[in-house]
This record gives sequence, structure tokens and C-alpha cells, in this order.
Amino acid sequence: MRWLKFTADGQTSWGIVEGDRVIAVSGDPFGEWRRAHGSRSLADVKIELPLMPRTFYCVGLNYLKHLKEAADKRGEVPNVPDRPEIGYRAQNALIAHDEEVVIPATATEKIHYEGELVVVIGKKAKHLSEADAMSCVFGYTIGNDVSERTWQKADRGLWRAKNADTFKPMGPWIETDVDLDKMETVVKVNGKESNRFRTNDMIFGIKPFIVELTKYFTLWPGDVIWMGTDGASPDLKAGDVVEIEITGIGTLRNRFVAETAPGSRKA
Repeated sequence: MRWLKFTADGQTSWGIVEGDRVIAVSGDPFGEWRRAHGSRSLADVKIELPLMPRTFYCVGLNYLKHLKEAADKRGEVPNVPDRPEIGYRAQNALIAHDEEVVIPATATEKIHYEGELVVVIGKKAKHLSEADAMSCVFGYTIGNDVSERTWQKADRGLWRAKNADTFKPMGPWIETDVDLDKMETVVKVNGKESNRFRTNDMIFGIKPFIVELTKYFTLWPGDVIWMGTDGASPDLKAGDVVEIEITGIGTLRNRFVAETAPGSRKA
């Protein structure tokens, strides 16, 4: 099932996507719900952020190629992690499909994308084992972990490099039925493919991260875990359009624009 948050006629609600149509739903996917009568064309609605997570977890250094390329740029030998590395991102950075990523006026040219599989939690969970780790997973969506690499190197933390407003596009919807082993992530910049990798070809898969997280934290319905990326990104500039397609889910598309002054933007 494909769950969408959308706005039409001034009202925002959940819906179920079937083909190129969306059927409005009363309630929400994490509780009781029922289908409403009638449907709308997807082209006629505003696709919203799939959800606002209670906690926004992220995975670092989870693909070997990405790890190696980063180490090569530093002239170092890759340091492959021996356990899942977990961090956080900020809610203020989240935007929806087809909304604009704003490049801050003080940013350098080192603006990069990271196409990521996003795991959406559907049940309260604590102390899960590998055998039952997937029992709390509701579905999957797509994320673009935008980064300003100069700031990432200069700062002790990732407070602005990863979490500036609009730096975390997510969407377009939540897909509950996927085959992880058959999934491929393809990233295009201005319609031209720039990266492709097997989505599930991770150093640590989804289960180990859920096991590690639930040793210390309670997972709640609507929490998300961004699972990292592979490969490298070109330097992005204002006017570029980044599309991230993941097999079985769909395509997340966002245009990058330049901030010209506080409160204004220019492509």
C-alpha cells in the first residue's frame, strides 16, 4: 500500500495512491482509518511531507563505496565501522517532494546530494532482536541528505552542514510493500544519471540498526531512520534538479535555488 499526505481544496489529509489516483482517507495509517468516497488525480493535488517524525535518526558510513571515496579524498585508508553508527537530523530541514532546496547565501560551491532509503517506524518498540527487528517497520520512503561539505569539515558538529532549512527533502509517499533485495537507487541531476547502486548493499542492514537503536531508545510510530548512501555527488548549483528513484517506491524530485537575502530566494 502507498500512503500519501496531500492537500486539495485547502484541506490536508492522508490518502492511498492507486496508479495515478489518490483516494482520501479518514484517520491515519498508524491507527484506525477508512477510505472516503471518490478519488483525485495525483496531478491535481499538492504532495506534502509524508510525515513529521517524532525522532529523526540517521545512519552514517553505511556503504563501502561511499566510505572509500571519502577516504580517498582525504588520502587515507578507509576505516570500515565495526558497529552501526547512528546520529540525528533536525526536523526544520525537512521539505516535501517538489519543494525547493534553498542554498544559503553564505554556502560554498560544495553542496552535495545523498540519495537514501528511509525506514518508517509503525509500532512502539524497545529491545528488539534481529529475529523481530522488522516487526516495527511500517514502510519506506526516500530521502535526499543534502550536505554543505565545507561546513562539514570546518565545524565540530553537523549543525549547519546537514541541518540547514530545506536540506532534507523526503517523500513523495510511504510504500509498505517492497523487496529490499531487488531495490536499486538511481540519482539524476538535470535528467542525467549521476549515481546508481543497489539499495540494500549496506555494510549494516536495517535489522542491526533497529537492534542497536532499541537497546537504548524507544521507537515510536512515525519515527524515521535514514539508511545512508553510496557513491559521490557532483557539486550542485542553483537551478539544478535532483531526482532520486528507488525501485518499488517512486521518485523524489527537488529543485535547488539560491538564497539572495534573508527571506528571499532566487534560482
